[in-house]
Amino acid sequence: MSGTFKLATKYQPTGDQPAAIAALTDGLNNGTKEQTLLGVTGSGKTFTMANVIANVQKPTLVLSHNKTLAAQLYSEFKTFFPENEVHYFVSYFDYYQPEAYMASSDTYIEKDSKINEEIDRLRHAATSALLSGRDCIIVASVSCIYGIGSREDYGEMSIVVKKGEKRRHEKMMRHLNDIQYQRNDIDFHRSTFRVRGDVIDVFPAGSEDAYRIEFFGDEVDRLTIINPLTGEIISEPNELRIFPGS
Repeated sequence: MSGTFKLATKYQPTGDQPAAIAALTDGLNNGTKEQTLLGVTGSGKTFTMANVIANVQKPTLVLSHNKTLAAQLYSEFKTFFPENEVHYFVSYFDYYQPEAYMASSDTYIEKDSKINEEIDRLRHAATSALLSGRDCIIVASVSCIYGIGSREDYGEMSIVVKKGEKRRHEKMMRHLNDIQYQRNDIDFHRSTFRVRGDVIDVFPAGSEDAYRIEFFGDEVDRLTIINPLTGEIISEPNELRIFPGS
C-alpha cells in the first residue's frame, strides 16, 4: 500500500477527457454535491474517473447496478491502481430462492441459497480495508448494501494483537470463538484457527494469508503473517488486527 492513489498507465487523456477530468476535479474540490459524466460505450469514462481519483486522493465508492458491470469495473480499476487497495463488494449468493407459497397447488417452497466463498472473502477484505483506515477504492453493486449489519458492531468486535503485550493464550482462543472463528487443527481454512502448543494460527475471513501468534507465558512473543499452506513467513509486523469471521 503506497499511502496515496498512484495511477499506473501509459495512456494520456485525449479528446474531451482533459476538460472532463478538470471539471470533475474542480467540482469535487469545491464541494459540488452532484456531477454527471456523459459518454458513449468505449469513450473512456472509467479512465477519466481513474484520473479524477488520482487528482482528488480520496477513498472512493463505485456503485454499479449489477454484478457483471461491477466485476468489469473492479478489473479495470485494479489495472489502473496496482499499488493501491481496490476491492470488490457484491452479494455473495450464487443462487438465492426466497421462501414462497403457491396457493393454487397448496405448495410451500423453502428458502434456499448457495454462497460463493471467494466473493465472501472479497467482501471481508473490502470491509477490513475500510475499517483499517486505508485509502481504497471499493467497487460494489447496489443490492449488496442491504442487510449487511452495523459497521460499528463489526469494527468493535475486531481483535488487535500487539507484540510484547500481556495476553493469555486461553483467553485469546475464547475471544476468537466470540467473533465467529472455529477451532480446527486439521482443516485450516478461512474463519478458523488452529493451536499448536503456545502458537495460535488464525486464518482471517478476508485474507489469503494467515496470522501466527506466538506466546511466551502470558506475553505475545512474536507476530508473523504466513502462507497458510506452506507456513512460509511473509512478514513480521508488530501489530495485527483480526476482524470477525462472519
